[in-house]
Amino acid sequence: LSPGLPDLTAFPRAAWLRAERAVLAGLPAPDLGYGDPRGAPALRRAVVRWLARNRGISAAPDEVVVVTGTAQALVLLGRALREHGHGGLAVEDPGSLGVRQHLRHTGLATPPVPVDDEGVRVDALRALGARGVLLTPAHQFPMGVVLSGERRRALLEWATAPGTDRLLAEDDYDAEHRYDRPPAPALHPLLPDRVCYMGSVSKLLAPALRVGWILAPAPYRETLVAAKRYADLGGPALPQLVLARLLDSGELERQLRQLRRRHRHRRDAMVAALRARLPGAVVHGAAAGLHLTVTFERGFADTELAARALERGVKTHPLSWHRQQSDGRPGLVLGYAARTPTEIADAVTELAKAHVQS
Repeated sequence: LSPGLPDLTAFPRAAWLRAERAVLAGLPAPDLGYGDPRGAPALRRAVVRWLARNRGISAAPDEVVVVTGTAQALVLLGRALREHGHGGLAVEDPGSLGVRQHLRHTGLATPPVPVDDEGVRVDALRALGARGVLLTPAHQFPMGVVLSGERRRALLEWATAPGTDRLLAEDDYDAEHRYDRPPAPALHPLLPDRVCYMGSVSKLLAPALRVGWILAPAPYRETLVAAKRYADLGGPALPQLVLARLLDSGELERQLRQLRRRHRHRRDAMVAALRARLPGAVVHGAAAGLHLTVTFERGFADTELAARALERGVKTHPLSWHRQQSDGRPGLVLGYAARTPTEIADAVTELAKAHVQS
């Protein structure tokens, strides 16, 4: 039940093969050489159209830098921020341990900003004195809350305060995967000159493709492109061209509709199993995404519960892994998208047995 994976059995193999054959059949020989470090022009154009259709984002292809997933986007962003004099980037708390690790690898500090039921607390962000903050506003990881309208307004006021050059880094995590609520709008259209937007197809197709994108405000763009060039001269062109064809064909919209049906069914199976076998657990963030989080009454360490569950063959994330400040209930982050309903029910049964031992 480790979070972060879609249903990999749903990968559209036939559609990918058709698109790959079509790309190779018409690919000019010069396109097999070294390309633009920003990524294949065809993919950058397709990403712009995809974001306009699905996230209301208006951008030009020249603003897009194709990356090998959000992980590389974070590293490139960290390097660009360091070059522009940033010493840190505030992050949500609780918030992704992996995000913090990637940012710290670039030398940035990651001061925590608490999250509540409306998203990141802007009052705490103000008190922190940060120059930038990284957010998952559409489906906060790991708690699954949506940044409220009031918080969005406060955040935009903070970002545009006179005499500042503050930056909002938007990780559009799980934005496409929603079941019981309307789509949460992206921040980027509200303030494109202050928002650095990141996305990928890891949760829509497969992490193995290693394709994502980053849209940065103009002052950071050249630095990002240079960081990408020095990192790898640009990502593999063929997967980018195949993905561009799928994006423009409407295949990814069809894929997303299929995934929503499958993932909703698996989400329902997990919620039902938790209610039956762990009735004392409080479920958070089940309306969207590929995971949910459960919290428990205090009195035990969630790392101990996760270790006991792992002994029973069930891998989870202790919620405390994703906290910088120790205060808070014990909990677990549980992924459901990559498992069948039967596997989910069996795993929750073992998890309940591990909970009894904690």
